[in-house]
Amino acid sequence: MEDVYVIGVGMTKFGKHPDRTAVDLGAEAVLEAIKDAEIDPRRIEAAYCGHVFGGMVTGQKVLAQVGLAGIPLTNVENACSSGATAIREGYLAIRAREHDVVLAFGLEHLTTRFRGALTPGEDDLEAAVGLTMPGIYAMRARRHMEEFGTTREELALIAVKNKRNASLNPYAQFQNPVTLEEVLNSRLIADPLRLYDCSPVSDGAAAVILASGWAVAKLSSRRAVRIAAAALRTGTVEVGLPSMAFEELTHRTAQDAYERAGIGPEDVDFAEVHDCFSIAEVLRVEGLGLYPVGEYPKRVARGEADINGRLPINPSGGLLGKGHPLGATGVAQVVELVRQLRGEAGDRQIARAKVGLAHCRGGKAAGIEGAACTVIIATR
Repeated sequence: MEDVYVIGVGMTKFGKHPDRTAVDLGAEAVLEAIKDAEIDPRRIEAAYCGHVFGGMVTGQKVLAQVGLAGIPLTNVENACSSGATAIREGYLAIRAREHDVVLAFGLEHLTTRFRGALTPGEDDLEAAVGLTMPGIYAMRARRHMEEFGTTREELALIAVKNKRNASLNPYAQFQNPVTLEEVLNSRLIADPLRLYDCSPVSDGAAAVILASGWAVAKLSSRRAVRIAAAALRTGTVEVGLPSMAFEELTHRTAQDAYERAGIGPEDVDFAEVHDCFSIAEVLRVEGLGLYPVGEYPKRVARGEADINGRLPINPSGGLLGKGHPLGATGVAQVVELVRQLRGEAGDRQIARAKVGLAHCRGGKAAGIEGAACTVIIATR
């Protein structure tokens, strides 16, 4: 099997872009990734585009705008994991020696496609009685508090950490840190979650250029970052009452990724984790095995997950601080891995980072534990 590397990355600033379209944003991210890779765009042999609400043939519209029309293009929809799944498809194509240089990108313009709290599908029995994603995660937060003694203040400190990290990231939606008191006093959304515990509605795009080891050698790319694993899992059928305080889907996907990469959670230096809510970061970090089950909120309070801590989580600001344009989210996580591993993260740079992990989980479907979960591991 061929080794796979990231040789170029690009992304737009995440936020609200009322004067732009998803295609415009996608084109900007793709052109930045091509420039960063320092390659002739004609070297790109295929492309994969992740989006959720982008509509038909969105990826083709982006390629036409940047002068890449004519190459094979696959649009990928996999809820919040769409962009990460697009990367995995490109990764697999190179591993199979179908292509040597591939573009993977994700985009979303949520401010024109979506308003209000994200709900599960209409055929979901829970959705039929009004359950929203904030409501689901509020129950998970209550359960974690009950089982492990997690406090409201500890959850709030996750939002404080991530928005502080976002203030160091020029691509993040939120540029100002918040205090513990501001999180605790923000508008109630679904008890105990408040406004700053929830990721925002965002527009944005991100892109990566993937290449085989052969192509990297031929291009003399000295800034290449290796993708050691790209795992994807779908939730199993729910039988009985599933745990609300531990994510089996995240755990199984992580175990697959660790095995493929030949490492364990103890080898990870930092992680970008799908923190759509403050409690979601807890569940995912613990499911990944990066911190002991039940202990992560207390470790955050001690500063262990800070940029200069024992094991930094979401140095980019995460979804809470950087924003969450669904199809772009998973790609933006890998952009952050690459910038950290290259030593190009500026004020949020993690010292001596060698192994980074990106976790993205999205969607809900009736009768299964979760729709899609990806774990991508990158090494320098």
